[in-house]
Amino acid sequence: MRFGIAILPEYRWQDAARRWRQAEEYGFDHAWTYDHLTWSGLQDSPWFGTTPTLTAAATVTSTIRLGTFVTSPNFRHPLALTRDILAIDDVSGGRFICGIGAGGSLDATIQGGPDLTPRQRQDRYEEFVTLLDTLLTTDGVDFKGEYYETRNGRTLPGCVQQPRVPLVLAGNGPRSVRFAAQHGDGWMTTGGDRTNLDTWFASLAELSHRLDDHLDGRHVDRYLSMDNAQYALSSPAVFEEIAARAAALGFTDLITHWPRSEGVYEGSEDVLARVATEVIPRLR
Repeated sequence: MRFGIAILPEYRWQDAARRWRQAEEYGFDHAWTYDHLTWSGLQDSPWFGTTPTLTAAATVTSTIRLGTFVTSPNFRHPLALTRDILAIDDVSGGRFICGIGAGGSLDATIQGGPDLTPRQRQDRYEEFVTLLDTLLTTDGVDFKGEYYETRNGRTLPGCVQQPRVPLVLAGNGPRSVRFAAQHGDGWMTTGGDRTNLDTWFASLAELSHRLDDHLDGRHVDRYLSMDNAQYALSSPAVFEEIAARAAALGFTDLITHWPRSEGVYEGSEDVLARVATEVIPRLR
């Protein structure tokens, strides 16, 4: 089992840099940041750009993988995102992971434009991923879909990725889980019913079985955002319980959040240190 940590892009770099370095020193396998224009509950907080943050993180680390948690079609075009992916992956020496989802409601409306139904958002997401995959692996792409278009979209010799960066596809519903099973290198989920840990793990079991039904012999890594029914870093014991129950469901990668001083993911960096140095080594 592998372990990751998400560091929200809310810190000035003089404060953020030590968190990214510390994540690597603690031995986390991957570190992530949110790819949103704003995020629920933190609209009045500082919020910095995702791709510059990950590029900076690549310069202060050397081994830990770096990812988006998650990118969405809400404010990106696949061709522009291709350029960012190629740059981050190059600066990091091939350590980038691209997490992608259909997108949250705040990002969907903040720049204006039509309100999409859930079905339309899923249609757009699938078109986004399909075109992004093509652009990363093919030079000179002509594409005209319902939501995106490229005219001789160049990736250029030397930048075409074989193999391309891993695409970890988020999904909590039947259609998105099926799409991840068929097209993703990994599947990422936050689960369903968050009333308590038991109801949440029941939802995760159902989603995992649904993924199995659509894999058709493929292997995908399974990423779980741990902090939905209960913050995993509320104590070492809670972290260990969530990790053990997730492992029993076949999850390969677990992601928690760096403790914040207040509000969502409020916690202690002392607990983080204990989990990283005492608990995670026992669970590997």
